[in-house]
Amino acid sequence: MSARIIELAAYRAQRSQANEEPTRMLAEEAGRFHFWTGASGKRYVHTVYELIDCPALPAANYVLVRREPGMRRKVLAIGRVDHSVPSLNLAEIRRRGAELGAHEVHVHLLAETAKLAKLVEFDLRTGQAEADVADLARTVH
Repeated sequence: MSARIIELAAYRAQRSQANEEPTRMLAEEAGRFHFWTGASGKRYVHTVYELIDCPALPAANYVLVRREPGMRRKVLAIGRVDHSVPSLNLAEIRRRGAELGAHEVHVHLLAETAKLAKLVEFDLRTGQAEADVADLARTVH
């Protein structure tokens, strides 16, 4: 039979770190996704990338975003890319994002057809316009 001496402070620190790790990983994963709501009330999940880190993409919907103080997201543009060459889609998104001063690209890849991608774009644009009008109404009063 053998005995092992356990230093209680080291054990607690190790246990605490092990408990925090899954929470930290979940928080990081949650930061990679954002839901945008269209005028229809439908929510669309988007993968979040820094503008410079965005990979080459197949046809997709996108939201170009600027991070403002307090981590508030300001929508700069909503659109879609539909080139058959992923690098052309990336080039278009980066050019547009750089022109507008975007920090992030939020990409929605779940529209199964070009027609559905157009509907997603319209729904998101209309929803954003409604949100902009509501914000304007609040600042006027």
